[in-house]
Amino acid sequence: QVQLVESGGGLVQAGGSLRLSCAASGGNFSAFLMGWFRQAPGKERELVATITRSGGSTYYADSVKGRFTISRDNAKNTLYLQMNSLKPEDTAVYYCNKRNSPKLDWGQGTQVTVSS
Repeated sequence: QVQLVESGGGLVQAGGSLRLSCAASGGNFSAFLMGWFRQAPGKERELVATITRSGGSTYYADSVKGRFTISRDNAKNTLYLQMNSLKPEDTAVYYCNKRNSPKLDWGQGTQVTVSS
């Protein structure tokens, strides 16, 4: 079973940047269409961005389009999310997982807090 470990979160001022990483182990990472998700307090988990197996095609939620960039390095079994021009409403716990079902076991996530 693939295990996912997210990292790179932190506290940043509005307008700042962070780069999240998701390290996958124990499976064939390159076979999966992957995504980043986030969950803010009191809200449902939502899809932020997705990337195809080769990395050749991406999708972004309207709320992050033009500010976030998803990428992957299949040789390193790692998924990335570059987040620029951060806003307070981006505050959430960020998770990575397969885009489609069945999902892998969720990791612990990484907290992103954006202060105004």
